[in-house]
Amino acid sequence: MSAFNHVGQCVTDLERSKRFYCELFGFTVEREINPPDESSAQLMGLTPPLAMTAAYLVRDGLVLELLHYAAAGQTQPFRARTMNEPGLTHLSVSVDDIDEVCARVAEYGGEVVAATHIGAAVFVRDPDGQLLELLPMAYRRHLDSQGYH
Repeated sequence: MSAFNHVGQCVTDLERSKRFYCELFGFTVEREINPPDESSAQLMGLTPPLAMTAAYLVRDGLVLELLHYAAAGQTQPFRARTMNEPGLTHLSVSVDDIDEVCARVAEYGGEVVAATHIGAAVFVRDPDGQLLELLPMAYRRHLDSQGYH
């Protein structure tokens, strides 16, 4: 037996990232932990010190773990990836008004990837460059009406 637990994402400024996801997309902070460096470093294949904080944000059953490493030199710089590189590519969020959310993204430290705006969808980057696909709530309601959950 197995069950989904969470998706992890490294961030450079924990408070800024919590504000981005909570205020712009309605996530709520479930908890924050500061696990011991030694076991965390071993689990993650890193060299201590880490001084890590993990903040768990929740929205619609999805748990997003924001990992912040306060120890000097632990966080690597952002590297843009293309959608056809193996691994997780993006998160997707349905919103009431795509253009209204896009107008507020920069205020929260993110960026709209203007060239991707096709009207019914657009990509934005969070403050650390993570891609989020914005879709209209109408699309979510359509999926729900078709029995997709």
